[in-house]
Amino acid sequence: MQLHFSPSMRSITILSSSSNVINSNGGGFIDLMKIKVAARHISYRTLFHTILILAFLLPFVFILTALVTLEGVNKCSSFDCLGRRLGPRLLGRVDDSGRLVNDFYKILNQVNTEEIPNDLKLPDSFSQLVSEMKTDQYDARTFAIMLRAMMEKFEREIRESKFAELMNKHFAASSVPKGIHCLSLRLTDEYSSNAHARIQLPSPELLPLLSDNSYHHFVLPTDNILAASVVVASAVQSSLKPEKIVFHIITDKKTYAGMHSWFALNPVSPAIVEVRGVHQFDWLTRENVPVLEAVENHYGIRNYYHGNHIAGANLSDTTPRHFASKLQARSPKYISLLNHLRIYLPELFPHLDKVVFLDDDVVIQRDLSPLWEIDLKGKVNGAVETCRGEDEWVMSKRFRNYFNFSHPLIAKNLDPEECAWAYGMNIFDLRAWRKTNIRETYHSWLKENLNSNLTMWKLGTLPPALIAFKGHVHPIDPLWHMLGLGYQHKTNIESVKKAAVIHYNGQSKPWLQIGFEHLRPFWNKYVNYSNDFVRNCHILET
Repeated sequence: MQLHFSPSMRSITILSSSSNVINSNGGGFIDLMKIKVAARHISYRTLFHTILILAFLLPFVFILTALVTLEGVNKCSSFDCLGRRLGPRLLGRVDDSGRLVNDFYKILNQVNTEEIPNDLKLPDSFSQLVSEMKTDQYDARTFAIMLRAMMEKFEREIRESKFAELMNKHFAASSVPKGIHCLSLRLTDEYSSNAHARIQLPSPELLPLLSDNSYHHFVLPTDNILAASVVVASAVQSSLKPEKIVFHIITDKKTYAGMHSWFALNPVSPAIVEVRGVHQFDWLTRENVPVLEAVENHYGIRNYYHGNHIAGANLSDTTPRHFASKLQARSPKYISLLNHLRIYLPELFPHLDKVVFLDDDVVIQRDLSPLWEIDLKGKVNGAVETCRGEDEWVMSKRFRNYFNFSHPLIAKNLDPEECAWAYGMNIFDLRAWRKTNIRETYHSWLKENLNSNLTMWKLGTLPPALIAFKGHVHPIDPLWHMLGLGYQHKTNIESVKKAAVIHYNGQSKPWLQIGFEHLRPFWNKYVNYSNDFVRNCHILET
């Protein structure tokens, strides 16, 4: 098809040739159509001005289109799409996303007060929710209901998982690792078959030194052989005068043979080590410890510490942290006679004037000889106070953290704001202690709590000791005793390095798999991994 315009622009001739019809001369059949065009009413000047205006506007349209693209607007494949994108901007309209957010916020507030249908089927993931929105054409309200229901479901699952994690951690902390149990069994067997494992500790010529007050006497009650070996090794290796050290290790009857074997076969000379079982102390009779006998044998008390820790607990009304503290308070070690022995030190060591008491989850990193030179100002107990720090887990403890002040006896006799102190590394002046009634006060309050069905306090040996030692505590520098390595994952490593004694109090003991990896090396360095018993029990450095 061909178009021909006349010079005056008044007519158009259309020529179309068809290959389907052939004339007799072999040429194409010519169709002629002439169309008359109306006279021009647009002048060249007008056309020129129109083109000039368009040339002026087109760069601005181009620039605006580029800005829209750079701002992340989806690409448009048609002029219609581009018009929808650019129209509001060209017309000067403002972005209405703020209005949309406010409208959606109102819908969320409305949905928040409504009941979620019990039969509502929830998607398992956010991507599934988006897919269902696209398929089922959710309105905003339906989407808000689905979103709220999903969030509440996930919150419940996370909460349940947290409580399950705390329970598992509690059981792990209360159990004896396979390697440590193996070590005790093998050493016990060695005691019965190897005469060297049964040699007297200490040797007869050193027996007088057990009551020589010119030596530095440490008392360590424990049923953990590996932990005891670390405490003794770290103290001896850190001491400037190891030949002045005497360790008095007290253990239970079932662990005695294994504990004796370890220190008989692995001497720490020049230090002196004595190993005794509770059954070897004549003073520890039922007449002298009646309350502890009741605590150990009372069915209700044993069920509280050894029974189902979930039964009767309303988990919906408690926080994971509060639940964790309750679990810690129900550790079976708190009803062990071995754990209460510290209150009988003046009677168990009648010839000693001053001792340093250690828990078995500590590591000594500095010479402790200066502790014997500290003037306790006539007090009985030199201890680190635990109300002077900022962390809420360990060093911000007052009496209100340990006692139930809704109980009338507690409210009448104690001050909730009184500063607490720590067990684990204590200097005891036994001469001053023998002049007090600390033991009788301890027994009296234990009996009151027992009669009150444990409503006065829940946590172990420290609360009655806080009462019994009231007015008999001399605070010492916190650098002597750093606590919390079994609680706090974010313990400051530099502070750990500076402390004289570091204490893994809490559930995450360094010999357990739940121990904190970055804090374990401070303990591992004193484990004798080359020892045959340790290797044969597969106690490996981690």
